[in-house]
Amino acid sequence: MKRGLILSTLTAGLLAFNLSMPTSAMAEEKAKAPPQNTYELLTLFGDVFERIRKDYVEEVSDEEILEAAINGMLTSLDPHSSYLSSKRYKDMQVQTRGEFGGLGIQVTLDKGVIKVISPIDDTPAFRAGIEAGDFITHLDKESVSGLTLNQAVDKMRGRVGSDIILTVIRGEKEPFDVTITRAVIKIESVRSRLEGDIGYIRITQFNERSESGIKKALAKFKKEKGDALQGLVLDLRNNPGGLLDQAIAVSDAFLDKGEIVSTRSRRAEETQRFNSRPGDLSDGLPLVVLVNGGSASASEIVAGALQDHRRAVILGTKTFGKGSVQTVIPLARRAAMRLTTSRYFTPSGKSIQAVGIEPDILVEQAKLEALRPRGTRREADLRGALTNPGENGKVEGEKDGTSKGAKAKKPEKRFDYQLERALDLLRGVAIFGKPAKASKPTKAAAK
Repeated sequence: MKRGLILSTLTAGLLAFNLSMPTSAMAEEKAKAPPQNTYELLTLFGDVFERIRKDYVEEVSDEEILEAAINGMLTSLDPHSSYLSSKRYKDMQVQTRGEFGGLGIQVTLDKGVIKVISPIDDTPAFRAGIEAGDFITHLDKESVSGLTLNQAVDKMRGRVGSDIILTVIRGEKEPFDVTITRAVIKIESVRSRLEGDIGYIRITQFNERSESGIKKALAKFKKEKGDALQGLVLDLRNNPGGLLDQAIAVSDAFLDKGEIVSTRSRRAEETQRFNSRPGDLSDGLPLVVLVNGGSASASEIVAGALQDHRRAVILGTKTFGKGSVQTVIPLARRAAMRLTTSRYFTPSGKSIQAVGIEPDILVEQAKLEALRPRGTRREADLRGALTNPGENGKVEGEKDGTSKGAKAKKPEKRFDYQLERALDLLRGVAIFGKPAKASKPTKAAAK
């Protein structure tokens, strides 16, 4: 009753104030003033809060009740808004710096179960075979049904070295259990290597180290290959996203001009546009971007910008489709809230929310098996066939004692079909991009 009296007095005070104001000012103030039913709902909230404190079967602290109420208010909006307690806020800050504890998977809540956005490279979850699109239904044999996303994440975290059992559903297969040992997750945001004359760059997620990692990789390629560098592959597969400013910086590294991304909130005046600065750090080299269903958020910003500007060929499968921007807002008691504040749009004005980015070349991940027909005969199998002279007219393998085609065996590495397709594409571009050499005139045409 006391609470209701205070609210009624406040309403009466606002009414008395409005009566002394001009009509236009009154209308504006009326629009700003909370409607009467808002006060009624706040009174209802207070009544429920008091009833829980008095009559719930077990004693619950005021902090637990109120934090749960705040989190419920946020998580009911969309899957990405949430309340961050002081501990969770601290964990998030550590994660964006590239080191945190856990299993190494990015997850979301989907119809009451945990859906894997993507595993992070070289983490316990990645090594255990967890894949993007997997559904986790139980943690240590306990159902995740009814848990919030934060509660499920808390259960997956724990003492480094301890085990957790995940029950996984993958496609049409029967549910199966995976035991994973928790570890300290250290994320090397950018990895790079040379594949012959093509530079390969893998970004696992967009954290504070991404921009510097890209610059180092490009500088290393130029130093080692110089003008012989034929192209670049940017691998964003299973990259769940991260910091918006880092996605913009990575896009800017490959663009010389034009818009990268725009963010639009519910108020038109708060629209922001982010443009690239002059100077393509890759010097316009042919670029292929690899994406799949685990490429989300910041990854889609990069892929969308490079696709719209026709700066890169996007190869792989359709992306995750997270086209919203979350703002982390610090609160009292060292807590924070993660609130969805806007949607982002690619340079062409396209929103990929719940749709994703379609690749320019659709390539499913696959295993390649060479088909070798039986009984095939070649020129070398014919009786009396001429040998093939090597350089200076010497027959290959004749004097050095080596057999034809003998090569040192290389250690086997995991075959990546999508990457091989990207490399083939860039090699083809390099071949046709070179000027043809003038051929010497011949006396007779070959028959």
